[in-house]
Amino acid sequence: MPDKDCLPTALYRAEQVRKMDRLAIEKYGLPGEVLMERAGQAAFDLLRERWPAARRILVLTGTGNNGGDGFVLARLALQAGLEPRALQLGDRERIRGDARTNAMRFAALSGDWQPCPDKLPEDGDVIVDAVLGTGLERHVEGRWARILGQVNAARTPVLSLDIPSGLHSDTGIILGTGVCADATISFIALKQGMFTADGPDCCGEIHFRSLEVPARVYASQILSARRLDWAHQRDLLRPRKRSAHKGNFGHLLVIGGERGYAGAARLCAEAALRTGTGLVSLATREEHSSAMLAGRPEIMVHGVHAAADLDPLLEQASVLALGPGLGRQSWGRAMWERALDMEIPLVMDADALNLLAQTPRVRQDWVLTPHPGEAARLLGRKVRDIHADRFAAAREIQQRYGGVVVLKGAGSLVVGQAHQPPAICTDGNPGMASGGMGDALTGVIAAWMAQGWQLREAAQLGVCLHGAAGDKAARAGERGMLASDLMSHLRRLANPDNE
Repeated sequence: MPDKDCLPTALYRAEQVRKMDRLAIEKYGLPGEVLMERAGQAAFDLLRERWPAARRILVLTGTGNNGGDGFVLARLALQAGLEPRALQLGDRERIRGDARTNAMRFAALSGDWQPCPDKLPEDGDVIVDAVLGTGLERHVEGRWARILGQVNAARTPVLSLDIPSGLHSDTGIILGTGVCADATISFIALKQGMFTADGPDCCGEIHFRSLEVPARVYASQILSARRLDWAHQRDLLRPRKRSAHKGNFGHLLVIGGERGYAGAARLCAEAALRTGTGLVSLATREEHSSAMLAGRPEIMVHGVHAAADLDPLLEQASVLALGPGLGRQSWGRAMWERALDMEIPLVMDADALNLLAQTPRVRQDWVLTPHPGEAARLLGRKVRDIHADRFAAAREIQQRYGGVVVLKGAGSLVVGQAHQPPAICTDGNPGMASGGMGDALTGVIAAWMAQGWQLREAAQLGVCLHGAAGDKAARAGERGMLASDLMSHLRRLANPDNE
């Protein structure tokens, strides 16, 4: 992905972007024809920049404005001496308005415009996806689905205009069949679905052009979500005072580590230390103590047998991390119930969330960090229902259980109170799909809470730092990445002056 500093942080739903488009045309005197020309020019410029040797350009066009952008690109390619072919999906007689004007301009130059064949040509250097735009609300089926499937099967690079065809702009799910592009250039405003669920896989490298729409157009809409990344979040950090001591940075108590799952609690505790917590205690099964101390002596490990053994530890803690390796048996449930009796801010993960699904409670002083399976249990749904609309699922969990919710996955969501737009983290990579990563994230979020950050801000800092550390670790390769590989990167990134 290009430098994320170049992408706006404001994200919108498709209907909002359509309103912006109409406002630019009707109130600020920007003709639709001009906007379409700018979109096609921007897309052509990106194509030439990214694939400078490409000459044979296959432009798949639909019958709407997305197709019109494609016709502008095809005309510019023809005028530049390249060999574009416009392959029409849908009846060309249905093309209207500015899209038809640009289709006719391409045809007037003797441009190659023909119905899309049942089998795509194999001699293209780049495929331009200008088939379906942001208004898609039903599944792509039949011939259209077969053609989009051929685009994905081809060994030809793909550039999608505005949004990949078949991807839902608001939820980020593929509606039946969706194009998986190498790059997507989005116009006027970024769409929230591009950054979560199937969006990252479909969009590839994301580029953005405002088309010189006046700033006042954006003021007409309240953003529907915000894009987060560590490049921006790290600016919130300040150097520590020279007079600081460990008591200034909180005392975190990690509760977890049932038999066979000690590593989860250890990863959580160490991640919290590497993120800057002053003191970290760990309450775990007694037989784990020696190994824990040998591996990381800075963690204050306490073997606990019964819930009452937690009491002196709870009295000292300023924040709790509850759940990594906790289990759902009698020991884990007893620890869970005792911890929740205390009014101490906490982060809940793993089996603590599964126990919460069985015994629902509402609190405003916790951060819940479910993956889609845990989210499904919290809501009594199927995992596919969570994936179908991650925004709605995260919001419903927050409304049902309170606090702040981090719905993990590609494009992790951070959802707080209803008046706050959800945030999407764009850091991270597929190498982080391995055991222990969620435990480390729990420790990172809890560490920021222990250092004095409010819940929502701590969650946002946490998901971005965790993702950025994963991206650093992935430089050695995504496959085989371990959660423990993040530890040294957490420390370096949490000290921006030393990066």
